[in-house]
Amino acid sequence: MGSKPTQPSDKTRKAKPATSRDKVRAHRARLRANGMRPVTLWVPDMRSPKFATEARRQSTLANKSRHAAQDQAWVDAMSVGTLD
Repeated sequence: MGSKPTQPSDKTRKAKPATSRDKVRAHRARLRANGMRPVTLWVPDMRSPKFATEARRQSTLANKSRHAAQDQAWVDAMSVGTLD
């Protein structure tokens, strides 16, 4: 009588490594289970020449404002100790 080749039991069978997609799916499921939800946030591209031009324009306007000194004093007061 010939013996049949034995199949590895579930405990000895190596698990197939999870794909990146599976890992992301599991991670997101854990976050959702903890009450989190995904959002997409679009922000200005600070590398854009248009952004630099607009930032410069707004900075110039703010510096020419009659409130510029008061505004800068507030920024300075809020910034104390943040660069240490």
